[in-house]
Amino acid sequence: MIPPVLIELVEQFGLLSFLAIGGVNALIPEIHRRVVDVYQWMSNAEFAQAFAISQASPGPNMLIVSVIGWKVYGFLGALVATLAICAPSSVLTFAIAHVWDRFRDAPLRAAIQRGLAPVTVGLVLASGYVLARTADETLPAYAITAATAALALITRVHPLWFLITAAALGAFGVA
Repeated sequence: MIPPVLIELVEQFGLLSFLAIGGVNALIPEIHRRVVDVYQWMSNAEFAQAFAISQASPGPNMLIVSVIGWKVYGFLGALVATLAICAPSSVLTFAIAHVWDRFRDAPLRAAIQRGLAPVTVGLVLASGYVLARTADETLPAYAITAATAALALITRVHPLWFLITAAALGAFGVA
């Protein structure tokens, strides 16, 4: 018999797979809501740590799903969650790809592509907001996050330098 939690992982991440416009990072708010608030598989702190681990690891951005699956049900949970987030949208993309290419000059295709760009940006910004809310607990931490985001947007300095600086400030107890 299949453990109910594995079925739940498939249902949750399988549905989310179809919403991953712009990648899994665009789904962070909804993943957080389901994993932390609804199913309570993780705390806010554990979710923030899972995100940090998944981003620090080499590989695709969807590794947070694997880390969540691992936390929920070990190796099998990681495997199930990873397949659930990847398989449905991959099959749909494969099925639609040849049709989409056939209509490359169609006005509707161009309109869909232009319409999805702001949706993707909005979803990614919402992800940043949720992550800041889960990781920041003090006013200095919020200030460091806001300054890091602003500097990353308005300067041409690599964002990794801002993140290193923010990490150092946190390590020294500033936030």
